[in-house]
Amino acid sequence: MAFSRRSNISNFSCCFLVILVLSLHCENHIVSSSASRFIQTRGTRFVLGGSPFFFNGFNSYWMMHVAAEPSERHKISNVFREAAAAGLTVCRTWAFSDGGDRALQMSPGVYDERVFQALDFVVSEARKYGVHLILSLTNNYKDFGGRAQYVTWAKNAGVQVNSDDDFYTKNAVKGYYKNHIKKVLTRINTISRVAYKDDPTIMAWELINEPRCQVDFSGKTLNAWVQAMATYVKSLDNKHLLEIGMEGFYGDSMPGKKQYNPGYQVGTDFITNNLIKEIDFATIHAYPDIWLSGQSDGAQMMFMRRWMTSHSTDSKTILKKPLVLAEFGKSSKDPGYSLYARESFMAAIYGDIYRFARRGGIAGGLVWQILAEGMQPYADGYEIVLSQNPSTGRIISQQSRQMTSLDHMSSNRTNSQSNKLRNSKEQ
Repeated sequence: MAFSRRSNISNFSCCFLVILVLSLHCENHIVSSSASRFIQTRGTRFVLGGSPFFFNGFNSYWMMHVAAEPSERHKISNVFREAAAAGLTVCRTWAFSDGGDRALQMSPGVYDERVFQALDFVVSEARKYGVHLILSLTNNYKDFGGRAQYVTWAKNAGVQVNSDDDFYTKNAVKGYYKNHIKKVLTRINTISRVAYKDDPTIMAWELINEPRCQVDFSGKTLNAWVQAMATYVKSLDNKHLLEIGMEGFYGDSMPGKKQYNPGYQVGTDFITNNLIKEIDFATIHAYPDIWLSGQSDGAQMMFMRRWMTSHSTDSKTILKKPLVLAEFGKSSKDPGYSLYARESFMAAIYGDIYRFARRGGIAGGLVWQILAEGMQPYADGYEIVLSQNPSTGRIISQQSRQMTSLDHMSSNRTNSQSNKLRNSKEQ
């Protein structure tokens, strides 16, 4: 009996261990499978489902604002449909509207459910058409409220403020902004019933569109703010990627890099700001037609190539993170504008993005901006309506095919390296 009892205990222990191992394996598989649905980073590249993810994308900041009027929602659907047909797989858009017309946040912590449902629709339509979203959480500028509105709210509440740069330092203002972060990230989509923080349709959060700080050009004030807000975002959501929203201006940490700025600083430091651990990838914007207004197309293109080369190199060698050219374009309001000039500019930039991507530099680009038909009030000179600009659409589609080809090339290279490693181990 004693032997039989020990045998039963032994058998029970073995069964328990097997069940435990299997349950842990299943749990790890579920976690791994869930994580693989989200775009992640691996070195200087993005990955999706374990495979390289290079992309061609676009900006359409206006989507939530337009979708707040249900009769206009077809415009969002049309843009996603046309974009997907052109191979565009990432869209950057606003997840804020602070005060003013069709405000999402009408006052600190007070939200318009109608406008939130408009954002729900945007996320749902993106998913429908296989487009990933980068959602920006506020603006440096007064358009759609931005940091000026936050500072005004604080002033109206009795907080002593001096300028819009108090957005980065005043506790009350930072509290308002953190509340907005939490409100958006924990939002349950009324269409999909999925919380934003759990939705793989969203590629990344962006802290602020084009941050600038006039009271401290060194980048240190902004750096402290980014560190605090990035830490807070990650405490709520560790599934999604996070980026700052920077244009790419260099600051005081590496003075020699300032030669690549277009002649001035804006209070950011591309190096130190993006070295923050919680920031997953870096961004640059590029508007040589504005920054170097009056200079020739050749001089502007020369600046563009130096700008892209410098940041690509820094992302690979210093940051060791992916880089995205998150805004670029050529305005129809430029002196001497022609469609040929715009398309030549776009083709050149797309070619550079592709070449940098092949070498592990820039991982994708987002042209500014795509509109639907009948959206003249949103036209800023940079707009592209795909259904009305077939030649521009062909250039965009060609770039999409080029970037997609890199997905396959990188996957084949990775598989080849894995096979070689496996064969060497077997030998």
